[in-house]
Amino acid sequence: MGTGLDAVLRGAAGTIATCMLIQVLPAMAAYPERPIRMIVPQAVGSSTDNVARIVATELAREIGQQVVVDNRPGGALQLGLELAVQAPADGYTIAYAPIGALAIAPHLMAKPPVDALRDLAPVAQTVSGHQVVLTGPKTPFKSLQDAIVYARNNPGKLFNASSSNGSPGHIGFELLKSMAGISVVHVPYKGGAAALVDLMSGQVQLMMEGLNSATPHVQAGRVRGLAVTGPKRSPIFPDIPTVAEAGVPGYVVTVWHGVVAPIKTPPARIKVLNAMLNKAITSPEGSRRILALGSEPNPVSPEEFWKLVRSDRERWGEVIKRAGAKID
Repeated sequence: MGTGLDAVLRGAAGTIATCMLIQVLPAMAAYPERPIRMIVPQAVGSSTDNVARIVATELAREIGQQVVVDNRPGGALQLGLELAVQAPADGYTIAYAPIGALAIAPHLMAKPPVDALRDLAPVAQTVSGHQVVLTGPKTPFKSLQDAIVYARNNPGKLFNASSSNGSPGHIGFELLKSMAGISVVHVPYKGGAAALVDLMSGQVQLMMEGLNSATPHVQAGRVRGLAVTGPKRSPIFPDIPTVAEAGVPGYVVTVWHGVVAPIKTPPARIKVLNAMLNKAITSPEGSRRILALGSEPNPVSPEEFWKLVRSDRERWGEVIKRAGAKID
């Protein structure tokens, strides 16, 4: 009888264990086991897209799955974030978010469609870098101080281009104008390429742009770099001073990119993505390609990335309020 009861109990235990295993198996399944979609809220060939494609390639190498870049420009960088918010929170949709999308654009809109701090989860910061103040070959400016002196003596006579209203180049230049005490007319374009063409031709005289899109033009002599915006000189252009060195003490502006996911994405999957992204950007090939564009790999935890986002949202909110900048 004891033997029979033991057999029954063993059979029941086996059945329960089997049921539990069936319930646990999906959670234990290898992640990721299929391609990941990476939404990029800017156009193909933009400075953000250039870095995002390096990150996607190196991340795919680390995880053994394809990472499909899905460019969704529009809505002041918010369309791509909206699509990420609406996507299934399963770790198979992520968004590549520049500083403009997370820290700047929300202050320029009356009703932002996305509140990143509420609607999205941080995954990783990928890179940080400089912008560079540029002038065209037809201007007489050999230094940033030359341009500042001219602007002070001729208020409203110079024009500064930006890749778009509310872009880091726009807002960064607004801060420069405020700190230098100059009046320069902002001219927004639909993309950095068009703005650079007019800078080269002399239609506009100044521009602040990310190093990764400006570098080829500076190296070819099509534009002149007057100053970089970071706290130290760029290793790509060690002869170009910082804005602070060039006559605006205390001026420091860095730009960055990161990766976000739908808010309810499982923490375990975010942890995997963070680890793999950090490996991807610091791998020999990943870091080499990122550095060649003028950016620097910046591997941090999701919490550290979100701390940066909060800090820069506050800082740029104050700058935008003072400048009166907005997107209609």
